[in-house]
Formats: sequence, C-alpha cells, structure tokens
Amino acid sequence: MPSAPIPLTLANLLLGPGFRARRTPDRAFDRLLAAAGPADGDERFTDGFRHLLRCWAGAERLTPVGWLSARGHVGRHLANRARIRRLLAEHPGIEREPVERPVFVVGLPRTATTLTHGILSLSADHRCPQLRELLTPGLDDGPGEREEAITTARRLVGGINLFAPGFRHIHNLRPEGPEECTFALPHTVMPLSQAVIPEYLPWHETHDFGADYRYLKQIYQVLQYGRPRRRWVLKSPLHLENLDALRTVFPDATIVWTHRDPATAVASFCSLVEHGMAVNTRPLDLDWIGAIWLRLLARSAARGLASRAGIPRESLVDVPYSWLGADPAAGAPKLYAAVGARWTDADAARLPAVAARPRGTRVHSYDLARYGLSRADVDTAFADYNALRAEVDRA
Repeated sequence: MPSAPIPLTLANLLLGPGFRARRTPDRAFDRLLAAAGPADGDERFTDGFRHLLRCWAGAERLTPVGWLSARGHVGRHLANRARIRRLLAEHPGIEREPVERPVFVVGLPRTATTLTHGILSLSADHRCPQLRELLTPGLDDGPGEREEAITTARRLVGGINLFAPGFRHIHNLRPEGPEECTFALPHTVMPLSQAVIPEYLPWHETHDFGADYRYLKQIYQVLQYGRPRRRWVLKSPLHLENLDALRTVFPDATIVWTHRDPATAVASFCSLVEHGMAVNTRPLDLDWIGAIWLRLLARSAARGLASRAGIPRESLVDVPYSWLGADPAAGAPKLYAAVGARWTDADAARLPAVAARPRGTRVHSYDLARYGLSRADVDTAFADYNALRAEVDRA
C-alpha cells in the first residue's frame, strides 16, 4: 500500500487528541444533534444516524481523519434535515411543488452513469442538482447563502484532492457541477467505502427506504421553490437497489439504466473505493474491499432486476455502454429521444466539453486481481444480470 500523502499524515497527527471521542459515540452524536438544530418528533431519522455513528466509531483501523469524516457525514445530514424541516414549516407551498416526470440515471457504478447524467444536463429544459446544493440544500434567498454553500463544497473537494490526489482521476468533483443524489440520500452503503463497518449492513438491509425517498423529494422541492420549473435529471448508482421505493415516491419517473460488463465495473469501483478509503482507514485490506463490494454490487443488481418487471416499458430506457462510451456524438441524440427530450444544435456544441476527460486528469487503470477477485467470481455473482445485458446489447 502506498505511503500516506504528507498532508494526510500531518492531519492525523493534529487530530490525534480528538480521536479519543470515538470511545463515547453517543456523546459525540448528542453534540452533533445539538449543533444541527431542533429534531423533536424526528427520532426515527436521528436514531438511524446515531446507530451509524456507533458502528463507525468501532471501525477497524479507523484513522483520526476517518473519525472526523464520520462526524462530518453524520453532522451534515442532521443539519440538512433540520434546515429542510424548518423551511417546510416556514413555506408550506414547498410541498406543493410538483416534481414531474423526473429522469433518474441508475446502473452499477462505473457504467457511464456520470457521463449519461452530464449529457442530459446539457439541455436548457433540464435541471440537475449541483454538488453545493446537495451538500447544503436551501432556498438561496439569504445574504451569502449561495456563497456559503459553494465554500462548503470547495472545502470538501479540496480536502479530497489534498488527502487522496488520485481520486479526481476516477471521479472528478466540481462544487458547481452536476452531482448525484448519493450526497442527499440519508442512508446508503457508501459509509462502507470509507470504513470497515460490517455491523451497519444488517440495519441497512432491513431499512425502509420509503422515508428516505420522501425526504429526497422534499429536498428537490426546496431547490425548485421560487425558481423556474424544469425537468429534474437525477442520478445515483445506489438507486438501483431501491427502485421500488423510488417509484413509489416518483411514480412518473423515467428510469435510465446504464449497462457495462460487471467485471470491468467492479474492478473500477474497487479502485475508486481504495483511493477514497485510504483517507480514513489505514492500512487497507484490499481483499475485504473486493469481497464486500462484490457482494453489495451483486445485491444491487439483483434487487434492480427484481424491480424491473414492475416498471412500465415506456418508463425504462436501457443504455448500453457502447451508446456513449464509444461514440457520444452518435449516442447522445438517441438518449434524448429515448427520454422524450429535444436534442438541439446548442446541446451538440457543448457535448465535447462534457464527454472529454476533465483537464489535468489521467486514464484510470484497475485490476480485479488486486482485490482478490477473478472474472469467474464476478460472472458467477452477476449471472442473471449478464443475461439481461446480453439482451440489451442485442436490441
């Protein structure tokens, strides 16, 4: 495992004294809850995050920076929840905002979901949430509120680039660029990309995600309130395992499902996890990363397949990797037609900037064997999904 970047080593040294707080996670949580604001009557939400912080506090090989990340993650969600509840109380009209015919880009991670989302964001008729909005959702109506949100996003991106310099070559974050719902959804499996917390899985596997998606809708209603209404284009690979809950809350949604060889997708995603997890957990267990994420991604695909039968054909768009990964100029108009959107000359003119590799980044390389996996392991875990992918490729 490569040595830690010097800034990360120094940060762990400076944060060492505060690391003792993880021995009393409930006390740490109570401080976060008090700082976030009133939570009366919201115990179901707050109890879920109390449990998450308890699990995170007991993670193996967690670093002081990792403990800071855990508290930051939990504290941000608690503060955002308090803000959304306050805004709903102050502006009852927010919950009457229609979120009509949204597009949700889903699929296994590393299957061109980001590229697909970026291409759909080109249209002036579409509205994609920016990273700064997902990290600090609000009305942008107070003095400096927008600037504060941008500053928060810049700090997050700056910290990732400083402590994990290779991360941006895999997933380049921009404070005011379109980003995925993962940052706004309360409970996802992403904490497992930062720390070894298998104790969180049983809770997560039995969690009712209906409330999470109702809250997600409220966030987009807040972001839409008082602004021109455009069609929301949303994205997260993590929606794939929760399509039933998603469609209950967004019944007229169009689901855009991207497809790619899962052996490639799993290897690429394990590499992304390695780069991000190295900030919070040292030393890393690469075999653990391979085993847990093969299990989680295969479960996600299986749940997506189970939900697929209930999605009306006109509400489902399958996007093979060849559509956009090989020739975006040819695939983009097909994608727009499939979701019922207009592809214009202005969109075509901006396409090269979206499809190009971000400036200053390099080609991402990865290998299944690095994570103790083989193609046979992946093919076995994704046998049913591969059968679907073959059908999509033939269509």
